[in-house]
Amino acid sequence: MINNPKHVPTLSVSVVIYKTDTAILLSGLRSLLGAIAVAVAAGELQSARVDIINNADADPVLSAMVGQLAAEAAAQSVEVRLLEGHGNVGYGRGHNLSISAANTDYHLILNPDVTLAQDALGLGLRYMMQNPAVAALSPAVHDGEGHKQYVCKRFPSVLDFLLRGFAPAAVRRAFERRLAHYEMRELSEQEPSTGIPIISGCFMLFRTSVLRSVGGFDARYFLYFEDFDLSLRVHDKGTLAYLPTMHITHLGGDSASKGLRHIGMFVRSGILFYNTHGWRFL
Repeated sequence: MINNPKHVPTLSVSVVIYKTDTAILLSGLRSLLGAIAVAVAAGELQSARVDIINNADADPVLSAMVGQLAAEAAAQSVEVRLLEGHGNVGYGRGHNLSISAANTDYHLILNPDVTLAQDALGLGLRYMMQNPAVAALSPAVHDGEGHKQYVCKRFPSVLDFLLRGFAPAAVRRAFERRLAHYEMRELSEQEPSTGIPIISGCFMLFRTSVLRSVGGFDARYFLYFEDFDLSLRVHDKGTLAYLPTMHITHLGGDSASKGLRHIGMFVRSGILFYNTHGWRFL
């Protein structure tokens, strides 16, 4: 009888940046490389490639930083690439540049302002290897001050978005039960949960075959709602899951605090999302 050795998966990662703070980016990338090293040492990962997609103009400081990081990563058999010169094509299309070239078992869509717990990748890869029905996985997320971020969502109504993104704190408190339902705050923090309708784009661990089968992100979304759209489009490929033992820190903020231009993009993407998936006002 021949023993079949355990398949050790491969991983690709895409990180889209646009005039991102270099210190924040470097911190996130170092945490990613650390998590990759831990997963490799534990036998949960064979190799990895990290694509940094720069949607801004070429920056010699950024190039030098990535070059140094790539040299360090090569020592642990991790390839780090800087993709630039394509212009500001948008968040989803930026990730698609990496997804379309990925020839791996798993692909991680990652924001530049995310730091990973050192065991995060190993835990996530092991869970997905053991649960083949899972198409994508979401972690437990906290902000820079340690506060819980609820990144698993039910299908949102227009009211939900207005409350969560733009309502004053006093109004949000009046609708606390509604927001708790929308943000699935009842999910267990001890055991994994499946059947999640929508997961956040700050950290989405996918089977690469699933991403490729749906064509990655919808290029019509420049910024905002592309992760909601992608989540809904993969449901016939498998379930989305939440793994509370897989921890990350996310420094991102709400669109309302980023000025009128971002609010305009948010509204345009929201209209596209509801035109595609159906309007729900209340």
